[in-house]
Amino acid sequence: MRRLGRSRLTEPARNAAALWGLEDAPIKLVARRENVVYRVDAPDGPRALRFHRKGYRSTAELRSELDWMAMLEAYGMSVPRPVRSLAGHFIEEIEDQQIDLLTWESGEPLGRAGELIGVEDRAAFCRLLGAQMARLHDLSDAWEVPEGFSRPVWDSAGLLGDMPLWGRFWEHPDLSGVDRTLLFKVRNAADAALGAREAGADYGLIHADLIAENMLWDGARLTFIDFDDGGFGFREFELATFLLRYRSEPDYDALRSALCEGYGARRDVDAEMLDLMILLRALTYVGWITDRLDEEGAEARSARAIRTALEVARDWMEE
Repeated sequence: MRRLGRSRLTEPARNAAALWGLEDAPIKLVARRENVVYRVDAPDGPRALRFHRKGYRSTAELRSELDWMAMLEAYGMSVPRPVRSLAGHFIEEIEDQQIDLLTWESGEPLGRAGELIGVEDRAAFCRLLGAQMARLHDLSDAWEVPEGFSRPVWDSAGLLGDMPLWGRFWEHPDLSGVDRTLLFKVRNAADAALGAREAGADYGLIHADLIAENMLWDGARLTFIDFDDGGFGFREFELATFLLRYRSEPDYDALRSALCEGYGARRDVDAEMLDLMILLRALTYVGWITDRLDEEGAEARSARAIRTALEVARDWMEE
């Protein structure tokens, strides 16, 4: 790879890479989304240098995320491995900018909603995915979290409370009066349904964002990436996050059955709880986009999020 010059674009990345002794390595910008990500071609293999979105996570939360990922990788899960800086830290800061370095993983993203690019047998893939989700949960349950561990909480308050983690979905400015009334109604009904199941629910650390864009596939190995939203939540929420993107696909029933079969070989799946979590996941996206309506492409994403949430809400209320 051609080494980039000390341009205005890569200068901050080069200064950050110096904290890992990699200031002379080739650096290339590869993503500018929630986080800004650079590829750094280190002598012992490529790395992902991440500049975290300011204000989204505290340093304690990011340190906890990286400790968790390091544990999963140490026990054989295919996830990026955090790399310690020269000072021995997983997370560094330069002028209030949080930065970390991860191993660069092989494979390609699986595409967008409804897609599983590079997958020949979609049901078999979902069976594998379910098993890998269950292993993540098994390892997380067996792990003694470090002192000061701090991650988001996807509990009833985080999903349906007055200040949900991803925003007050019922206040989206594009909702009609009729739509807003429906979401108020479904919020109350979902809160009651969750309250009836919460005490006996399977709850613990979850990735919380296992969509196609956050998984890499090389034809044999499945890698989970982007643990930004990982935290404590209902285990069916993990499955629901993936399934929501495929609910309109012709093979949805087969994919759902395969995912639950793979997961169910190791852990129990509550089918009614899964339906509820699919609803709650759909609602979260309406809240999420509300704070991003001025971003490029937000209009289309917003309309899609609202349409999906209303469809799922109506279906769930009719069950």
